[in-house]
Amino acid sequence: MHKNVYTPDNAAMLLIDHQVGTMSWTHSHDINLVKANAIKLAKIGAAAGIPILLTTSMEDQVQGPLISELEEILPEAFANRIRRPGIVNAMHHQEFNDAVKALGRKKLIVAGITTEICVLFPVLQMLDEGYEVQVAADTSASRTKYGDDLALRRMEKAGAVIMTTDQLISEFAIDWRTPLGSKLAIINNYN
Repeated sequence: MHKNVYTPDNAAMLLIDHQVGTMSWTHSHDINLVKANAIKLAKIGAAAGIPILLTTSMEDQVQGPLISELEEILPEAFANRIRRPGIVNAMHHQEFNDAVKALGRKKLIVAGITTEICVLFPVLQMLDEGYEVQVAADTSASRTKYGDDLALRRMEKAGAVIMTTDQLISEFAIDWRTPLGSKLAIINNYN
């Protein structure tokens, strides 16, 4: 197995600000597809049993609550979500930064709203702090396609791997005949 492969045993997932209000501000991608991918990513994480950290920013303001499906799929992660008071870079919020360290994983899968702000700046810091990062581009969105593209390019140039939710499913599955592969095939509607 290639040493850079992400597996349920070495990776953790960070879902940043998939909030109802925040998602309504994005126009770079079909937000229904982004939401469907966020739900799929949460299901992948739950099925694979990997550590998942959720965070929100100012959820009592216009940003609103996390999409309700995340609470249904990840009740424990939802209950333990890190509620940031408005700090743009989640990694600057000590509670979130400590929670990421406490996951004990150096390989991080990151997705969030918006790509150009709420994903970009924490990912750049995660890379600086020595984490390996894969960004799920199809589970993230920005106000504009231009802003989204530039953020993805900047993260990739800094060392992040840009991927899709389906690529992650295949990377985790390895073999569709295994118990995990079978679960992931169902999540991805490959059955």
